[in-house]
Amino acid sequence: MEREEALEIVKAHLTEHRYTHTVGVMETAILLAKKYGQNKEKAELAAIFHDYAKFRPKDEMKAILLQQQIAVDMLDYGDELLHAPCGAYLVKQEVGIDDEEVLQAIESHTTGRPNMTMLEKIIFISDYIEPNRIFPGVEEVRQVTFQDIDEGILMSIKNTVTFLMKKNQLVYPGTLATYNEMVQSRQNKRRV
Repeated sequence: MEREEALEIVKAHLTEHRYTHTVGVMETAILLAKKYGQNKEKAELAAIFHDYAKFRPKDEMKAILLQQQIAVDMLDYGDELLHAPCGAYLVKQEVGIDDEEVLQAIESHTTGRPNMTMLEKIIFISDYIEPNRIFPGVEEVRQVTFQDIDEGILMSIKNTVTFLMKKNQLVYPGTLATYNEMVQSRQNKRRV
C-alpha cells in the first residue's frame, strides 16, 4: 500500500491533531528504521495505522477484544490501552493488512511486550518521541533513542510508569514485564 493511500484511509478515522501526531510518528519511524537497518516500508505502514482505532467507541473496542479474545487482560487497566490491540484487529479486517510484523507493532505500541522485535521497538518509541510531543524529559529520550533504542525505550517506560504512579493510576503488567525483560537482557549482555 502506498503512503498517500494509507494516510488517506487513516485520516478519516482521526482528529486533525491525532493525524498530525500520526505523520510525526511515521516520519520518526522511517528515520529509526534507516538508523537501525529495518524495513522502511513496514515501519511506515505500522506507524500510519498505529492509532487507527484511537477514536472508536470504547464499548465497541471492549466488545471486539472480548469477542475475539484479544488482550482481554487490558480491559482492567483503563481504556487508553484498548486502541492498540483493537486497532491491529481492525486494520486487518477493514484495511486488509495481513503482515503479522506490522500488526504486532500496532498491537504492542502502547504497552510494549517482552522480546519486542526491532519493528515493534521502532513503533513503540516513535509514538513517544515524535516531534509534536512536548513534555518533560521527551527531548532527552529523543536524543538517547538515536544512539541506543533500548535505552530510549527504558527511559520512556520509566517516565510513563512514574507519571501513572503520580496520578495513582494502574500500570499494565505487560509494560512492567517489558521493562524487566529489557533490563535483564542488557545485564546478560554485559556479563558475556
